[in-house]
Amino acid sequence: MQRPFIRTFLENNRTAAYVLSGLFLFFAILMGISVGTVSVPVTEIFQIIAAKVFQVPIGGTIEPMYTNIVMNIRLPRVILAGLVGASLAIAGAAYQGLLRNPLADPYTLGVSSGASVGAVVVLFFQITLPFAGMFTLPVFSILASFATIFAVLFFARKIDRSMRVETIILTGIIFSSFLGALISLMIALTGEELRQIIGWLLGSVSMRGWDYIIIFLPFFIVGVLLLMMNAKELNAMSFGEERAQHLGVNVQRRKHIVLVAGSILTGAAVSVSGTIGFVGLVVPHLIRLLWGPDHKHLLPLSMITGSGFLILADLVSRTIISPTELPIGVITALIGAPVFAAILLRRRRERSG
Repeated sequence: MQRPFIRTFLENNRTAAYVLSGLFLFFAILMGISVGTVSVPVTEIFQIIAAKVFQVPIGGTIEPMYTNIVMNIRLPRVILAGLVGASLAIAGAAYQGLLRNPLADPYTLGVSSGASVGAVVVLFFQITLPFAGMFTLPVFSILASFATIFAVLFFARKIDRSMRVETIILTGIIFSSFLGALISLMIALTGEELRQIIGWLLGSVSMRGWDYIIIFLPFFIVGVLLLMMNAKELNAMSFGEERAQHLGVNVQRRKHIVLVAGSILTGAAVSVSGTIGFVGLVVPHLIRLLWGPDHKHLLPLSMITGSGFLILADLVSRTIISPTELPIGVITALIGAPVFAAILLRRRRERSG
């Protein structure tokens, strides 16, 4: 059967793919900054960013209220949402390529739940590491996500020596349920920190500010660089570990690097935004359908699109029942759960056909 023209065109024209993804992200950023209880004109946004960020002299005066809204409230919120969305999407794309399954993502593999346990432990016991300071929360989240993914792989190997992908995903779901129970136990034992923990667990980038961006950025850069440096190896491993070894790939080493990088991104993202599911599942799957499975392009395109997706999801979460805000995780789950079901049905039809 002949493939749709648009998909064929985009797979053969990578420039168009990047342009469309970039335009989508640009549109999402503008909407995220402009739309809200107080609407900020687009011209004012450009003037404020030019004057305050790039120190470009602007003729005339800028409304101080608009400046405060853009620079102190919406711009940091949009940037943080974009970074979190990019992290979850690129981690999901890498996990899917490594495990050769479109159902793999930080959420289904239990990595997000592990990172959540690490963060809740910090909030519950009010832990501050002397050498880490404000980085205590992301450090604990990342360490917990490391422990979770390696525990999932260890138990999956014990259950099934062949390490079938379905076994890994089912083990991840079991771990996710168990870790969710631990979080519920800590919430049940919590006193004054209850509201803070529950609000954080539901997922949000509200009122985080520039400090959270500074905390998150180093982990984001490290994780993204590690994955991008292994894009070629991910292409080889997506055809199977034996074939990758024949092509000269050190499979075990590369597998560990990808798992570590994905855990860094997931743990850091969870530490600043709480648990936001399905971004790492929906976005890479859509990009792979439209623009092909080549990880040299799949990873950056997933990152760009995931960034725009979460910015728009955050916009919906804070405007759909304004002035009340919905947790951003609710919006992504409402979108992601049907897509997850559709992927399952499609895979079942492919196997039966």
